[in-house]
Amino acid sequence: MGMSQSYGAPANKKEMRELIAAAVDMGITFFDTAEVYGTPDDPHDNERLVGAALAPYRDKVVLATKFGIHFDMRLLKEGKSPIVPDARPAVIRASVDASLQRLGTDHIDLFYQHRVDPKIPAEEVAGVMAELIKEGKILHWGISEASEEDIRRAYAVCPLTAVQNRYSMMARTHERIFPVLEELGIGFVAFSPFANGVLTGAYDRTSAFAEGDMRARMPQFSAAAMAENAELLALLRTLAEEKEATSGQIALAWMLCKKPYIVPIPGTRKRARLTENAGAADILLSTGEVAAIDAELDGMPMSAVFGEIRMKKQGGVRKIT
Repeated sequence: MGMSQSYGAPANKKEMRELIAAAVDMGITFFDTAEVYGTPDDPHDNERLVGAALAPYRDKVVLATKFGIHFDMRLLKEGKSPIVPDARPAVIRASVDASLQRLGTDHIDLFYQHRVDPKIPAEEVAGVMAELIKEGKILHWGISEASEEDIRRAYAVCPLTAVQNRYSMMARTHERIFPVLEELGIGFVAFSPFANGVLTGAYDRTSAFAEGDMRARMPQFSAAAMAENAELLALLRTLAEEKEATSGQIALAWMLCKKPYIVPIPGTRKRARLTENAGAADILLSTGEVAAIDAELDGMPMSAVFGEIRMKKQGGVRKIT
């Protein structure tokens, strides 16, 4: 996503194709995009970029894309989210055909519903997925930002392969669905594993962002938030020193070593960061070390973080805030 939107102007296409090729050479095999990753001038920019970059390696990689939302920026003026879910069967079928064309492939390995559509029953969406699998247009399907109810209802019609939700040391709400994932044998794909970059340790209270970079509006990057997260960032630095790693590598290794079915999808535009991220796979944290980190995170002050519904204990009852 970050190559095409949300982090300032889209990156240089040639450089990004080379970066994606470098990722394949490093042994990275899973690539995630969506039909809506783009700009107002080119709303499908990222699928074309990823498709072209992966064309020489198509039989060596797993390619994932998403359907089911569009943006209505007029809603922002009303103080509402611009994301509009639309999972009508006809829309899904139009989306898969268009994505196949833009990606330059005859099948999509993993096709996600980008957001749950409250107007369309989960069972109806799952029925369309079963048809697309039978037709060979997709091999597997999943849901992004799904609850346990969404998962169970959809799975009963057509088994899910993966659920993709926001997850990081600062956003752990979705750990509550891990039991159902384990019960049904579903993988968990963690997006924003660095909390949009905070956990890399590369930013501080003086950091500024380019025009069009969404981090300028995210609560975790404010000066007050950086002060509030000082203990968390110090923990990451300490662990990094012990493991001869970087803070970002520890943030990834923590989830890679927590559950065998968790797959983080960090994004970058830089070769150095790509190499660093790939190196996280070589860092081993024991079950005890992961549990100790979790215990520290549980009792640690943290700022609000973009996209997270924080659960707080109050009078013995957990409240959504």
